[in-house]
Amino acid sequence: MAKIASYLLLLCVLCITGTAPAASVDTSYVTTFCKSTTYPALCMRSLSGYARVIRRSPRQMSLVALSVSLSRTKSAYSFLTKLNRFKNLKPKEYRAIADCLELMDDSVDRLSKSVQEMKNLGRVKSRDFLFHMSNVQTWASAVLTNGNTCLDGFADKSMNGTVKDSVTAQVANVVQVTSNALGLVNQFANNNKH
Repeated sequence: MAKIASYLLLLCVLCITGTAPAASVDTSYVTTFCKSTTYPALCMRSLSGYARVIRRSPRQMSLVALSVSLSRTKSAYSFLTKLNRFKNLKPKEYRAIADCLELMDDSVDRLSKSVQEMKNLGRVKSRDFLFHMSNVQTWASAVLTNGNTCLDGFADKSMNGTVKDSVTAQVANVVQVTSNALGLVNQFANNNKH
């Protein structure tokens, strides 16, 4: 009886804290696909936690990768919004941050459309598959261009310092996870040409 009471008490604590022992999830599928990306270690770190959702579906893997990219881009946009409110920034920093904000806003829009397009792909007729995949590829590529353009705005040596380092870290992460997502999308598209 004491064992049962102890077990129930532990279960109640776990329910209240939201922590439960994690069941072992097979991540080998994620590992296999991540090996072909530009940043395989980052791919594994950002996607292996979603292995149960991804299952063994290349479309789900692409969708999750795009969703992670969208989340990181929203986070970068939020960071830049807060940074833009700081006093005592150099005029060049204000301009570069304002440009990056515009680019990240556009990227959030494009990634949102990409995620939606991937979600709808299951209902697409085979003759329309390439059109929809092309949309996703074009939008994800534009996000990469936006990220690199933002980083270029901080390339001037007079911009060296904490602001540049902080923006670079945020935006470089967006570029890297988006590069991985685009690689997975391309792989999925190439394997599913009708």
